Amino acid sequence: MSAFFSLSRIALAAAVLTAAASGACAQNQAQTQAPTASVAAAKPVAVKVFIGAMFEIGKNTGDRAGEFQLWFERYWKDATPINVPGALSPVFCNADGVCGSVLGMGKVNSSASVQAIVLNPQFDFSKAYYVISGVAGTPPARGTIGDVTWGSWLVDYDLGHRWAPEEGKPGAPVFMPRKGYENYRRFQLNPTLVQWAMRLTQDTQLQDSESAQRYRLRYPQPQARRAPHVGVGTHVSGDTFFHGPGLSNEAQYIVKSYGADDYVATEMEAAAIALVLARTHGTDRILSLRGSVNFDQGNPNETTLAHLDPAPGETAGGFAETVANVTKVGSIMVDTIVRDWTTWQNGAPALKK
Repeated sequence: MSAFFSLSRIALAAAVLTAAASGACAQNQAQTQAPTASVAAAKPVAVKVFIGAMFEIGKNTGDRAGEFQLWFERYWKDATPINVPGALSPVFCNADGVCGSVLGMGKVNSSASVQAIVLNPQFDFSKAYYVISGVAGTPPARGTIGDVTWGSWLVDYDLGHRWAPEEGKPGAPVFMPRKGYENYRRFQLNPTLVQWAMRLTQDTQLQDSESAQRYRLRYPQPQARRAPHVGVGTHVSGDTFFHGPGLSNEAQYIVKSYGADDYVATEMEAAAIALVLARTHGTDRILSLRGSVNFDQGNPNETTLAHLDPAPGETAGGFAETVANVTKVGSIMVDTIVRDWTTWQNGAPALKK
């Protein structure tokens, strides 16, 4: 055995003993200081409004805006991201208690993010309002490109029985609700809160585009051809992008069979997010806000497949204007709640006639 190796073993043993002693001291010191550290721990963020978008096209600022970017630029440009295990994206919060995140597209994706966020101890959601925000499709008989609608009901499109049309009576519905899903398939949002949202935003001047104006003229329905406005109605959540007059009529049939208002927006997330919130904090403070960027069917002169796969230059346009409209309308409600927090913190105040 060489002297060098022996000295190395001695040095190694000494290092181990030193490390052990240091570790013991550190442990004792940590135990001594534990109460102080606990007292000094950061308090959870008291969330007043949480804004959930479903996707962003690129970055949160500085490029083409998706559903989140304009919210981010309005409320969180200087905010530090808060990472949440289980959520798709970080959460951002400002000093006023307005927080937001990109949740992911689809019912499972978005609801998984929401559950991770609302259960995370970094946040206090006990008095929070929620704005579920994104783009949507709309039936041409009830909406147009650029519209912004507040959801009165959230209905799940997928929970039921379906069969091929040729396997039923000609012209009859091909959907039947499945028993056992009564508490999962539809949610009526707080009528007082929805009425507040409409009262505060219904006269908002919305952006429009020349391309959207030209595109609307392909449709004969008066609602499809008008300028965009703020409205209210049922939002239908489905993981399937349903298109065509047949499935649009089916969606309307479903919401009516559930006792909901007219179907005005097709989206992919809101009903699932509402279920998560129903089990954690209730649904009285949920708002669903959608901007229409497409019709859920083609015009009478095109097939459904042609509508789904348009030729270059044949799209509706108006996407940038619509996401701007969503943020413009939604921020009126957000800012009102935050500004008048002493009035809103205990729930939506009664409406005065």
